[in-house]
Amino acid sequence: MENNIRRFLEGLKGKRIALCGIGGSNLPLIKLFGKYGAFVMACDKRGREALGENAQLAEQYGAELHLGEGYLTGLDADMIFRTPGMRFYMDELTEARKNGAAVTSEMEVFFDLCPCKTIAVTGSDGKTTTTTIISEMLKAQGYTVHLGGNIGRPLLPDIESIAPEDVAVVELSSFQLISMRKSPDIAVVTNLAPNHLDIHKDMQEYIDAKKNIVLHQNAFGRAVLNLDNDISNSFEEYTRGETLKFSRRQKVGNGAYMSADGEIIMNCHGNETVIMNASDIKIPGLHNIENYLAAVSAVWGMVTPETIKNVAVDFGGVEHRAELVRELDGVKYYNDAIGTSPTRTVKGTLSLYDRKIILIAGGYDKHLSYDEMGQVVPGKVKVLILFGATADKIEAATRAAADYKEGSPVIIRVNSMEEAVNAARANAVSGDIVSMSPASASFDMYKNFAEKGLHFKRLVNELK
Repeated sequence: MENNIRRFLEGLKGKRIALCGIGGSNLPLIKLFGKYGAFVMACDKRGREALGENAQLAEQYGAELHLGEGYLTGLDADMIFRTPGMRFYMDELTEARKNGAAVTSEMEVFFDLCPCKTIAVTGSDGKTTTTTIISEMLKAQGYTVHLGGNIGRPLLPDIESIAPEDVAVVELSSFQLISMRKSPDIAVVTNLAPNHLDIHKDMQEYIDAKKNIVLHQNAFGRAVLNLDNDISNSFEEYTRGETLKFSRRQKVGNGAYMSADGEIIMNCHGNETVIMNASDIKIPGLHNIENYLAAVSAVWGMVTPETIKNVAVDFGGVEHRAELVRELDGVKYYNDAIGTSPTRTVKGTLSLYDRKIILIAGGYDKHLSYDEMGQVVPGKVKVLILFGATADKIEAATRAAADYKEGSPVIIRVNSMEEAVNAARANAVSGDIVSMSPASASFDMYKNFAEKGLHFKRLVNELK
């Protein structure tokens, strides 16, 4: 174990540590901190009944529970680990800082202590798939890879066993990045568009949070930026080390691009290497070509071109991302629950298929504009099935489109996922494609996009 890790862990003895949010990601931290003699308070806005087994496990691991509406009020803590979904500037955390508490997060401490090379990916769309592709390439090359962050797994509980020759591959959200003051060795920005404006005070705060992924790199770092996305490309102003660009539309001077005939090419300081053709990539969609271009730029020099191509040919994609659930009566049903913003649905589901589809959409309102999506829908969708808080917005934007005509698409309003699946079944004929891609978050009816996707899959698989 590295000396700085040992110093941090042994320094926890006798410290009062508050962990905000009693979920699967914090339970391993309770065990780790308790092992080194810390007094841990597990804090959550939910009550014991809503927390279920997690509340019992937290207590079994030695934590004291602080539950209910006032769970952050008057916390007597030396350290507070905020969960990424908490507003960094919320009153209770600001007050705690004034009173001398160190307010941090699992990911911030991990980056401070991590002994191995770090590769991190952020963006509005594509970050989970890109993070996973990078991980798959490195594993295929023989590296020991620690995959985590916003992709669902905390890495700090593993800090004792991570070796210097390993690689940590991390997905970072704006909520994690907003307070981070250390950047990864290799930073990837897939793209940026309006998102999470229900949490961030404005678009500039969202951009500034994302910027932290490159802002604190040193001269030996690598930044990978999307040349085709103006905001991502603008981050070059803040990079200090090597800057690689990727583009699906044009040749780049240093980085990965797709040629006019579909070749995926890495241009490294004037030396071009043809890696594969875009047709070799197993997972469909133009957005996934961009994800591969980003991943190639990130791992270049660590992974051979042959390994990169082998992964592209074999990798079948990530659950909830244009995932084929079932074919029934000649109709294919796809789960694209990860489509949590209009741009993601437009660049994903609405770009994939060679025919008009039946689209199930709608969900929690993140205060985003649906104007661009509305312009695309009439040319890509034959039946639009809507429910949730954003249903009105999506319908209004579709009807306002220049080429919208009454009945093209047919617009159906429902009240639940059950009704949506039944409506899709009733309106589909052999050869049709049904895709559930909400273009919205899921918090109005579900805990997260994954729960929504699993519900859709269960209902589709239950169809007779």
